Amino acid sequence: MDMTTNILDEHEVQDGADTPLTLNEFAAIVREAINQPPWRVNADKEADYADGNQLSTDLLRKQAELGIPPAKENIITPAIAAVCGYEAKTRTDWRVTPDGEPGGQDVADAINFRLNQAERHSKADRALSQAFRAAVTVGLGWVEVARPPNSLEFPFRCRYIHRNEIWWDMKCQEPDLADARWLYRRRWVDRTKAAQLFPGHRDVIMRSMDKWIADNVGEMLEGGQSTGLLAAAEAERAWTVHEDNWYNEENQTVAITEVWYRRWVPVVMLVMRDGRAVEFDEANELHQAALAIGRGRLQEQIVARMRRAFWIGPHCLHDGPTPYSHQHFPYVPVWGYREDMTGIPYGLVRDMIFPQDNLNATTAKLRWGMASVRTERTKGAVAMSDAQFRQQIARASADIVLDEQHMAKQGARFEVHRDFQLNAQQFQLMTDSREAVQRVSGITASFQGQKGTATSGLQEQTQLEQSEISLADLMDGFKDSRTLVGELLMALIIEDMGKQEQVIVIEGDVLDPPRTVVINHPEVDPQTGIEYLSNDINRTKLMVALEDVPSSSGFRAQQLNALSEAVKALPPTVQQVMMPFMVDLMDLPRKEQVVQAIQQATAQADPEQIREQVKQELMHDLKERELALREREIAAREKLMAAQQVQTGVQASYSAMQAGAQIAQMPMIAPIADVIMQSSGYQRPTPDGDDPDFPVPAAAPLEPQSGLGGAAADVPQNTSPAFPPVPQEPGRGMDGIETQRIEDNIAADPV
Repeated sequence: MDMTTNILDEHEVQDGADTPLTLNEFAAIVREAINQPPWRVNADKEADYADGNQLSTDLLRKQAELGIPPAKENIITPAIAAVCGYEAKTRTDWRVTPDGEPGGQDVADAINFRLNQAERHSKADRALSQAFRAAVTVGLGWVEVARPPNSLEFPFRCRYIHRNEIWWDMKCQEPDLADARWLYRRRWVDRTKAAQLFPGHRDVIMRSMDKWIADNVGEMLEGGQSTGLLAAAEAERAWTVHEDNWYNEENQTVAITEVWYRRWVPVVMLVMRDGRAVEFDEANELHQAALAIGRGRLQEQIVARMRRAFWIGPHCLHDGPTPYSHQHFPYVPVWGYREDMTGIPYGLVRDMIFPQDNLNATTAKLRWGMASVRTERTKGAVAMSDAQFRQQIARASADIVLDEQHMAKQGARFEVHRDFQLNAQQFQLMTDSREAVQRVSGITASFQGQKGTATSGLQEQTQLEQSEISLADLMDGFKDSRTLVGELLMALIIEDMGKQEQVIVIEGDVLDPPRTVVINHPEVDPQTGIEYLSNDINRTKLMVALEDVPSSSGFRAQQLNALSEAVKALPPTVQQVMMPFMVDLMDLPRKEQVVQAIQQATAQADPEQIREQVKQELMHDLKERELALREREIAAREKLMAAQQVQTGVQASYSAMQAGAQIAQMPMIAPIADVIMQSSGYQRPTPDGDDPDFPVPAAAPLEPQSGLGGAAADVPQNTSPAFPPVPQEPGRGMDGIETQRIEDNIAADPV
């Protein structure tokens, strides 16, 4: 538990999202900023050293008194430039990804396209690079992510903000200031412009007696004053922009304080199963439906509400809720290093100041030692005054006239001495100072592009990797800050899109064609009939990440070289396939046309491909012929089946007629036929068949048959093999063994 004394005392920030900032609260915030641990003066000095202003006024005056010429060898600036160059070389782009949402890739791709546009047009890379240099130098840089006041400009703006303009709650623990209570920025603005920005307070702004900020705060606020460091003896830089505006009343400027502060309020949150949480709204039917079906639950939580206020002295010009949809400060800090006990930021220059001062002093002393001489002479040895002699002896083309009479005396002498051994020791000390800068910062000469101690390529690569490892904390902090800037830009983009349907055309590149994504498209659920938005940008959970592959031209050149070496060992056919990917890594002005020309050229097949194509065409022809033969065969089978059906019907009709004729001639065979059919398992068809209704000819007259005594009638021939042959003689009685009983052979008694 934090037992430190609260600076705000009874002026603690009040609860309530709509409660404006009172004068006592604002004064308490300013007093807390005044009582923060001092670090801005040292940061200004470190920034001056990085800019090359390394010689103080007192040092220059003392050197002039001793006759030591001013000297400066700036070894801090190249080291800082090397680190900044490393950031530019390894710079990565933003990538928007769906945070576990199914079907959210289209929305993520559309937002990613808009975010990359905003990255270019809002000058985000430049602002982040400037803030990173400040973080490396003094430990802290700021990036503002906001909307420009002029609607003719790009809708979003990213700018680097100087550290001496912003004060923040140093009691917070989070690097992104998510738990900070307040942050304010003080800017000097022309009074006329300020009156136009706040016309309701024109009288207060234009009155010259309102100097509450100047009289009570500015004199005690740290930073922004002159450090007294110069680049050379002639560059008399004794004021800064802050001090000029401060003391020159003719500028007619006023200090406007922009205060961002948080109010903590209890709210009821609707927490969904997928982890999404929104503030519960009783009037929202969707919220009520989610509770009814058990897809969400209510939780009472304490959340922060962001507010913004503008003050001039004790006068509040404006106070209201944040104009943005997110709950972050619009100022993103880029951290270097922070002290463990106080949280004071610092950079690499802090430990480099002493080696730099030592090098500058040693260089000046060495130059003075090389040009200085020590003379030993008796009084009256030279034929000039002492002042003239000292002026002449210091010159490289000194012409000393000796007094002939004095030099002829016993014991008279004139000697000139130079101390070269002392100069050698100073040269070694100067070399040690150069190496000390590399030791305390971890930035080796190889990392700066200079010749170091490496004697082989492997040692050179090892030293480079060691320098990169020493910058791990700086690069991790910068990566987090860059990600936060991308998230704030994405929040502004989503806020502008709102609920309106939008069609976003994602531009293609060398390898991928352009495509269209429709955002917030209204649709109706066919099952429930509820209207909803497909690709709803406000409901899709998105997150901003950084590409794993840097996007700098230097890194692309390395990729191109590595890919070229790998492609050399591939077969020619594979090389043709890989050529578009190699062109994509080149910095050519018309890469798309080059890739199209390569694809058209590689589309011309070689002889082997021609033979393969002919073979495929022949196989296709044979396949078509085979299909034609199968079609004709199927048609012939259909005709055969029709003919067989007709034949079967005719045979069935004929057999039916024969059976009817037999039954008509011998009715006694019908019961026998029924028994035979039943034993064979015959089943009567259900339903019964239709009557074929064969045509019946007119009845022919019956010819009289002859009796027994007459001639036998013609016996009809039966040509069917299914019936026994018809006897060719008239019927007669059976005789002998042909009879069934013995009594049949006994003659009957005459009547």
